[in-house]
Amino acid sequence: MENSLTLSQFQQLLGNAIRTAHGLQNVWVQAEFSDLRFNGGHCYMELIEKDAAGTTRAKIRAMIWAGTLAMIRRKFFDATGRDIASGLKVLVRGSASHHNLYGLSFTISDIDPSYTLGDMERLRREILERLTREGVINFNKSLPVPYTPQRIAVISAEGAAGYGDFINQIHNNPDGFAIYPVLFPAVLQGERTAPSVIAALDMVEQTPFDWDAVVIIRGGGATTDLNGFDNYELARRVATFPLPVIVGIGHERDRTVLDEIACIRCKTPTAVAAWIVDSLRNANAHTTEIVRRIAAFGANALKGEHIRLTNLSQQIPASARNVVLRNNMRIDRLGNSIPNIIKNRLTRHQLTLNSLQSRIENAGKSAIRTQQLRLQRLSDMLRLLSPQNTLQRGYSITRCNGKAVRSAAQLSAGDTLVTILPDGSVKSTITESEI
Repeated sequence: MENSLTLSQFQQLLGNAIRTAHGLQNVWVQAEFSDLRFNGGHCYMELIEKDAAGTTRAKIRAMIWAGTLAMIRRKFFDATGRDIASGLKVLVRGSASHHNLYGLSFTISDIDPSYTLGDMERLRREILERLTREGVINFNKSLPVPYTPQRIAVISAEGAAGYGDFINQIHNNPDGFAIYPVLFPAVLQGERTAPSVIAALDMVEQTPFDWDAVVIIRGGGATTDLNGFDNYELARRVATFPLPVIVGIGHERDRTVLDEIACIRCKTPTAVAAWIVDSLRNANAHTTEIVRRIAAFGANALKGEHIRLTNLSQQIPASARNVVLRNNMRIDRLGNSIPNIIKNRLTRHQLTLNSLQSRIENAGKSAIRTQQLRLQRLSDMLRLLSPQNTLQRGYSITRCNGKAVRSAAQLSAGDTLVTILPDGSVKSTITESEI
């Protein structure tokens, strides 16, 4: 068509429109560095924006040309203590441009390090506020500070300078205290910091009674190198850890979330070692003072007892005389009272014997009367039951051959019977018997 454009012409128009658009030139943009790399003196990356869920919402290719790269890196390092890198949230100034072959891009000309530092501080504040809402922020702080911290679980990077300084201070302490540090290696830089330290804490907690305290140490470095410690999962693990946690991370000016929640915060690994040695020195001084006081108390007590024994030894003769005198007087009183005691006891015994004699006589008379009455009753019963009285009541006694007859069966015809009556007896002969 007569009014058609070639693709290069269209790209040229698009580039001119972008370059001349005031709102797209020399503007400040909030973004995150991604896929950052250096090549040929220049720096290439992508600027991205993520939502709260971590999903990328926008992305643009960006670069820093060699002419401004050195200035930007120096400015950022002086403020944050580290170099620019992927994953940093930044506020950069730059302009949009368009290339016929490479398309839309953003050329960075300046950076504001305070934005990156501010974002790091915001993250720390959010973590601390969350721990406060959960009611665990002061748990580790409230644990008793170890009185004699000698068995130390150390979480650090093996071979790191900070760990070496710590061990040197511990083993060469001027007081010669015995301290037993055991290393639980961890990665203390970058994205692996939090999971690595958490894993080390899990290992320590498997033997909680073997340790007086846990030490987390890392030597100095760039401020943003410590970002791994500003992690919610790690912060919560330290805040709720059942053993006192002592941290010494970075330089004196560095501050991480762990510094706010640990039981003890020291400015450097060397300062942690100094704190442990000072604690033992204070405990030793306190123990020495207690021993001195005990010795002084014992010496005073012995002196007092010696004086008391001396006084007692001086009082013994007089006390002995008084005891002998009191006992002699008591013996005299007893001697004087013995005749009366004997007389009184004899009188009581005589009264008792008289009473017993009277009771025996009365008991004998009563027994005799009782037996006399019994004999009288028996005599009366014998008199009433005698054969003579029985005959008087109308009964008779029949005998055969001198024996009393008790049954008709023992008699036969012709037998002679003698019947005894009250006033005499009669004889009869049996002529017939019936049974």
